[in-house]
Amino acid sequence: MAVISDVEEEARPQASSSSSWADADDEALASVLAKRGPMPLLEAAIDLVRRRTEFFKDEAAVGEVVKAVTAAKEKFDAEERLKKRAADEAQKNRLQEDVAAAANAEEKKNLRKPNSGNGLDFDNYSWTQTLQEVTVNIPVPQGTRSRFVTCEIKKTHLKVGLKGQPLIIDGDFYQSVKTEDCFWSIEDGNFISVLLTKQNKTNWWNCMVQGEPEIDLQKVQPESSKLSDLDSETRQVVEKMMFDQRQKARGLPTSDEIQKQDMLKQFMAQHPGVDFSKTKLV
Repeated sequence: MAVISDVEEEARPQASSSSSWADADDEALASVLAKRGPMPLLEAAIDLVRRRTEFFKDEAAVGEVVKAVTAAKEKFDAEERLKKRAADEAQKNRLQEDVAAAANAEEKKNLRKPNSGNGLDFDNYSWTQTLQEVTVNIPVPQGTRSRFVTCEIKKTHLKVGLKGQPLIIDGDFYQSVKTEDCFWSIEDGNFISVLLTKQNKTNWWNCMVQGEPEIDLQKVQPESSKLSDLDSETRQVVEKMMFDQRQKARGLPTSDEIQKQDMLKQFMAQHPGVDFSKTKLV
């Protein structure tokens, strides 16, 4: 049976717990473990106890050793289960991230480039928008009069068509409109023009009615002349909103988040002795 001379020289009967003893001699034991392996180390330790103590005079000694080994095995198995659970959770998170990234890429692939009016052109109608309004143009036969037109504008729904024919548009808006400020008319006798006033004047619509193809909002080009028509306070709100939308689309901090970061940097500079490593911006 292998004997560890270095450990034997230092070994003395002590009243301290086995865990304390193991902590004190961890490096020495680890060195022997690396050189000889697990079983020779255990055999040497048991032989040392046999020669230096009267431990094995107790009939329960073998049971105590088995109990200690069993407890160590149970602890090892529990640690392995935790490691596996953590690895499975990490893999699950990676898969979810991959699925989300793939879905986002697929969604972006299906987005359309907006027309020059930040809307979309279809075979039977087109629409454009500003931050305040949406304009829908629907071609109709030359000479069409208003009495031949069916147009119903509700807060969240639009119906447009010619009487006696299938509706050209029949769907829910992307967002609600102010019906009291919405109008329609026949223009040049050959198309219906519908003016919709947005309820929320700080958002671009990615579609006019739900279910139709969506536009890529990152490619929307707001007209500076339209912004100049706004009062200074509203223009600041709109410009901030546009900046925040671009930042979010690029995965960058918004104006509010940038302001919080700047305030934290100033505070950190004024208090160099404070640990901010666990500080989170809310």
